[in-house]
Amino acid sequence: MLKMKLLSIASLALLLMLWSCENGGKKTGEVETPEETYKLAKYAKVKLVTDISHLSNNQKEMLKLLFQAADIMDEIFWQQNYGDKASLLNSIDDAKFRKYAKINYGPWDELNNLAPFLPGEDPKSAGAEFYPHDMSREEFEAFDNPEKSNLYTLVRRDEQGKLKTVWYHEAFAEKTEQAALLLEKAAKLAEDKGFANYLNLRAKALRTDDYFKSDMAWLSMKDNLIDIVIGPIENYTDGLYGYKAAHESFVLIKDVEWSQKLSKYASFLPQLQKELPVDPEYKKETPGSDVDLNAYDVVYYAGDCNMAGKTIAINLPNDERVQLQKGTRKLQLKNAMKAKFEFIMVPITELLISEDQRKYVTFDAFFSNTMFHEVSHGMGVKNTINGKGTARKALKEKYSAIEEGKADILGLFLVTKLHDMGEFTKTDLMDNYVTFMAGIFRSVRFGASSAHGMANMLRFNYFLEKGAFNRNQDGTYSIDFEKMKKASTELTRKILKLQGDGDYEGAKQWIKTDGVVKPQLQADLDRVNEAGIPSDIYFEQGPEVLGL
Repeated sequence: MLKMKLLSIASLALLLMLWSCENGGKKTGEVETPEETYKLAKYAKVKLVTDISHLSNNQKEMLKLLFQAADIMDEIFWQQNYGDKASLLNSIDDAKFRKYAKINYGPWDELNNLAPFLPGEDPKSAGAEFYPHDMSREEFEAFDNPEKSNLYTLVRRDEQGKLKTVWYHEAFAEKTEQAALLLEKAAKLAEDKGFANYLNLRAKALRTDDYFKSDMAWLSMKDNLIDIVIGPIENYTDGLYGYKAAHESFVLIKDVEWSQKLSKYASFLPQLQKELPVDPEYKKETPGSDVDLNAYDVVYYAGDCNMAGKTIAINLPNDERVQLQKGTRKLQLKNAMKAKFEFIMVPITELLISEDQRKYVTFDAFFSNTMFHEVSHGMGVKNTINGKGTARKALKEKYSAIEEGKADILGLFLVTKLHDMGEFTKTDLMDNYVTFMAGIFRSVRFGASSAHGMANMLRFNYFLEKGAFNRNQDGTYSIDFEKMKKASTELTRKILKLQGDGDYEGAKQWIKTDGVVKPQLQADLDRVNEAGIPSDIYFEQGPEVLGL
């Protein structure tokens, strides 16, 4: 890639708009918001802190080791997403452009449809650095190697120029070994035996690219106050096929009080699976019953999860075998979620939601919508009903957008079902629906190139078609509760059937038609940007920030 040190005047002007939050942005509590005079500031800076006074000295020492292991995941992800991190950053003279490149893990604006923001940069390769840039789809399809679509292999060229696969633990051998040793050292300090076992098994998994046993061990942990998600996890970055998992890490501190509030909902999931609004063959699988709902404060993001738009909840493991045998854990990242709600959702609500419905946008509804989004990832079917293999493989690069769309809309369906059963009374159902609508405006700003952005557009355009909301003369939106409730059920049915059928062509055409931002919505999103409302957050984080 061409790397230029000289920045144009136009680029500098763009920079000033994007980085106003670094220049005189006012501060409120732990969050730095951009000044209103700058209209395109995309990120608010959030300090990731939580109370660790209840942790022992051993646990605090263990945290330091987990931060180091997470940093190694960050280094590997740079190689997967861009390539040579040092080469890119050293080529950028302006410190603020360097910072923006760090947030995006490359020279492409992840929240602006991957548009290059540095002069002379090529468009991002759809397959990032997981595949050769000159590889055609025809060449890949003709490549006779069962490991080519494995989550944990890179596709490379051999000395003769032919395609080959390289396992992650071989491609990143030195860094993988460093991370594994750190996890084993942390395991010796762990006071929870289950967590120590997980850390040792995860170290082995990093060395072998076999994560099954460590995933099962992670699901068995119940009482550990400290947690870490680490390794190659999600496949959003592979925009070519959606096959390859990218390295990342979260370091987490459990919120025991909030976790206890959530625990009761796990027992309803088998019944809710049977209640899904589809024919029996589309809900014949029985997800593992060992489902764990917990709340955490996150104290470190690294790698894939730290790029641009930040994850605020986790549903893992992704391995369909683990999900069917044992279940999943759903982790709500409460402090990051709170920051997004206060500094993004609330301002968007005041701008785009009708005055009479703004009172229904609440943090509790935002939290529960997000929680049931994660619950929904484990529901429906993982395998197609017609022999096409897993839904992930059948839908290829469209899977992530369809899966995120499923989780969003099915989450709202589950909230509604539980409310009708008298089991979910924490919020008024109207709160969940209006907050859900406000959440679409927040998430669609991730850009139509992202899985979450496409999913939000599919839902927005479906609701538009069904009359689930009205756009008022003053440019605000009001939901029609009954129509939105009906449309939510119908959309849930459509997506579950699409996945069960493994209908790649149907998914492709639907995304092409409705997974885009249409003119009226774009005009409203422009108003949000012009108001200086951040699109997302980035972090001041690490052991020093936490007081270690």
